Amino acid sequence: MPSLKDLRNRIRSVQATQKITSAMKMVAASRLRRAQEQAEAARPYAERMERVLGSLSSRMAAEGGAPPLLVGTGKEETHLLIVTTSDRGLAGAFNASILREARRRIRALESEGKKVLVLTIGRKGRDSLRRDYRRLIVESLTEIGRRRLSFEDAQGIARLLLSLFAEGGFDLCTILYNRFRSALTQIVTAQQLIPFPPPEVSAETAAPGAVYEFEPSEEEILSELLPQNLAVQVYRALLESAASEQGARMTAMDSATRNAGEMIDRLTLLYNRTRQAMITKELIEIISGAEAL
Repeated sequence: MPSLKDLRNRIRSVQATQKITSAMKMVAASRLRRAQEQAEAARPYAERMERVLGSLSSRMAAEGGAPPLLVGTGKEETHLLIVTTSDRGLAGAFNASILREARRRIRALESEGKKVLVLTIGRKGRDSLRRDYRRLIVESLTEIGRRRLSFEDAQGIARLLLSLFAEGGFDLCTILYNRFRSALTQIVTAQQLIPFPPPEVSAETAAPGAVYEFEPSEEEILSELLPQNLAVQVYRALLESAASEQGARMTAMDSATRNAGEMIDRLTLLYNRTRQAMITKELIEIISGAEAL
């Protein structure tokens, strides 16, 4: 049985931990609000951009002469996976869920005989995948948006992807990230970036017989919009991931704070029982000694 001193030390230790987790919860909650607003504000623009490109791409793909960012290289041999994680831990299952999906996709693609390359965003993804897939990692980016996530960060990643694609480094590029739904729920999402996936057109949204004239030409519009859309979609994924990270961290720290409180209650009860048992034992010894006299 631990001594009273050991129990007091454990109680103080858990109380100190509870203060830290409570402070981290409040910090994550304050950051979550700003990150959530940014993620929700970026969704309409990114979705409308995809819709515009989908309208143009469906016509260009039928006519031929479409840019490589739209139609790809004609092969599906080399796949680039962008794994978006965080630089810090203590965020519950935020990083583990992304890494689990990344490993599953890597195994599935390699079993099909495909070549897989990995670009990691975030220190946690880099450190975890290095243990098993060091040979596949072509680039590791850390400290993205550490102070404040900006569109320039996404543009830098987009330029890197365009450079690799122009050099023939890969045929398909897919980004894995956590899409923010709520502080309790983050959805692991895989989005193909290159080539641009044409959206499915339903019977309700299709307009048969409609004729559109573009100024300037479709080729010029796509040559400008496709690289811009790549940066927009990367930026959207980074914003969703940032909001998901703060939501997961806030939830994890809230659970840790409550668990610490429950542990303090149990240790305090054990401390009181131990102290009472020691007092009772001392009284019995005093009484026994007095009776012996």
